[in-house]
Amino acid sequence: MATQITPTVSFEFFPPNTEAMEATLWESINRLASLAPRFVSVTYGADGSTRERTHTAVARIIKETKLTPAPHLTCIDASRGEIDDIAREYWDMGVRHLVALRGDAAKGSGPYVPHPDGYAYATDLVEGLRNVADFDISVAAYPEVHPEAPDAAFDLDNLKRKLDAGASRAITQFFFNTDAFLDFRDRCAKAGIESAIVPGILPITRFPQMERFAEMCGTAIPIELRHRFDGLEDDAETGQMIAASVAIEQVRHLESEGIEDFHFYTLNRSELTYAICHALGVRSDQAAA
Repeated sequence: MATQITPTVSFEFFPPNTEAMEATLWESINRLASLAPRFVSVTYGADGSTRERTHTAVARIIKETKLTPAPHLTCIDASRGEIDDIAREYWDMGVRHLVALRGDAAKGSGPYVPHPDGYAYATDLVEGLRNVADFDISVAAYPEVHPEAPDAAFDLDNLKRKLDAGASRAITQFFFNTDAFLDFRDRCAKAGIESAIVPGILPITRFPQMERFAEMCGTAIPIELRHRFDGLEDDAETGQMIAASVAIEQVRHLESEGIEDFHFYTLNRSELTYAICHALGVRSDQAAA
């Protein structure tokens, strides 16, 4: 009987802006830390607005846990010198992994416009960070095409440029159409991309919230997924059960196609992600061993 490979996991958190949210975040971090993730990423706000809170969360992760933090850095509203200084400060703190993103303009400010003295796009940011220090860098990928890309070929070329610039892996936007991800993985291979393409998994904590996220990033919501959550607007307990089932089916399918790395968008909650990881065979007792 073949030995089953236990997959590698990583988790994403966002910096809290209230005491209650901070308590929830740290309860989640402490519980998920027992699963020994490869790293935990900490986001910026869409317009770079949470920079200080991101830094504070990363500093606390380093001080209070054994986790490997991976703060997000974006091109938004900062000069090259400012971003380089942030990266150097992270390096001095002990951070060795970054997530490099172009970032999105502030809501209502119109389309993205590069900072006149900044890194214009994620490829430029990766190159710059590699010049600052020998960071392990993750970048973003879009199985269903970035909303601002003119077409899939352009988007794929852009991903290849980011990886060729020095990134180690690509983490995808969340998706529910698993076949779309697998097709994207095949297209990456045909394009000569050898880096890992790590699927981003979003456990559905609240369906309306997920719909808003999906609309912003161009993620399709299959009709059968909508049907599963029909009528559960006031039944959170059943919704959580359905959400766990959906995500476990998704990761099992991906695992059967040879996927061994998964990145979970936790929304600072541990329950669903912990349950999914348990189903994958990622257990706290194995991490301790």
